[in-house]
Amino acid sequence: MKNYCIFIVEDDAWYGQLLEYQLSLNPDYEIHRFTTAKDCLAQIYRKPNLITIDYSLPDMNGEKLFREVKNQLPDVPVIIISGQEDIGTAVGLLKMGVYDYIVKDENTKDLLWNSVIKARETAVLKQEVEELKQQLTQKYEFENIIKGNSSAVKQVFTLMEKAIRTNINVSVSGETGTGKELVARAIHFNSDRRKQPFVAVNMAAIPHELLESELFGHEKGAFTGAIARKIGKFEEANKGTLFLDEIAELDINLQSKLLRVLQERELVRIGGNEKVKLDVRLITASHKNLAQEVKSGNFREDLYYRIIGLPIELPPLRDRENDVLILAKYFLDEFCRDNKMPAIAISPQAKEKLRNYYYPGNVRELKAIIDLAAVMCNGKELLPDDITFTALKSNEFLMSDEKTLRQYTVLIIEHFLKKYDHNVVKVAEKLDIGKSTIYKMIQDKEITI
Repeated sequence: MKNYCIFIVEDDAWYGQLLEYQLSLNPDYEIHRFTTAKDCLAQIYRKPNLITIDYSLPDMNGEKLFREVKNQLPDVPVIIISGQEDIGTAVGLLKMGVYDYIVKDENTKDLLWNSVIKARETAVLKQEVEELKQQLTQKYEFENIIKGNSSAVKQVFTLMEKAIRTNINVSVSGETGTGKELVARAIHFNSDRRKQPFVAVNMAAIPHELLESELFGHEKGAFTGAIARKIGKFEEANKGTLFLDEIAELDINLQSKLLRVLQERELVRIGGNEKVKLDVRLITASHKNLAQEVKSGNFREDLYYRIIGLPIELPPLRDRENDVLILAKYFLDEFCRDNKMPAIAISPQAKEKLRNYYYPGNVRELKAIIDLAAVMCNGKELLPDDITFTALKSNEFLMSDEKTLRQYTVLIIEHFLKKYDHNVVKVAEKLDIGKSTIYKMIQDKEITI
């Protein structure tokens, strides 16, 4: 382990030796002693872990040397040792960022010893936090959260790269299970806001009557049951990123308040008067087509344009070429590793079965399928019989429902209208039917859009 390097700057040679001897009792400490500020600054390239400075030096007072040190080594703790107990000076220095202020008396050695121990412990904790943050950043590297090399995924990576360069709002769309929150987290932890909070809110999971308080907070006594001030999610995410999942579920009346908060970049808690300034990067997500929700009158057009920012559409798994097998292998290896099982391969027949499935639940469903298959596997290779598709519907219409041909036709057209954002011309082309047929079914209200 590298020694903990300490600079002692003390013009009184005898006192400097005393301090050096005291700290040298710890063999992990590497001590360098200087009698002038100039000599200390000449050796600053050594990057000491801590510096003690006598406040009254012959060539520069302790405050000026402290400023010089902080200019070159802003994270190094500095302890000022003074011959005079001047409370005003001590308070001023501590406000400037001095780690500790110690007066020269019979307790100096012990106080210095304890202060150095605390400074070192603090440095270790900071290092651990930085390492954890680095690990978190690596965890959310794009290639680690979205496995695959399909052209659709590469396009998503391109848009995510653009998103992290600025603070533009981002809207993520895609079917359930495609990984919208993972994308939002990856954008945050790769952006300049990575050291600030990431706060996620599922709008569909919070009762309507509680959502306003959850987002914007409330003051004590604002309503029955408000026994204390509550800080909302916007304030929690200040300086960081707020992720609003299923934004299309937001009540139309709350949409206007959200719009005002985004426009003004400030909020007032329920029952309060204080304006809280906000600096929040907003990322929203929905499995619904927001533009269609605007047309239907369910979502405010002005709010839509405020939040849409950089749109990122996540492709469904069925449109990701060979990514199904890449993901299947990744999930299988992960399951075996987490459960201390021997590695399992995927047989060619099992790969074919995985390729031919529709995956209505997308990546989330594939993981569940692979986890179960690993449990069912009796050998070193996954076989087709080990794979069970557990979805209630492998598509959105089951033959077992025994519908009429006309009813099945309606279901098929509605399914493709939803898939292609209600583009009638494109759906007619895909199904090889006349677009007038679809328009007439819509007009006759056989098809709901």
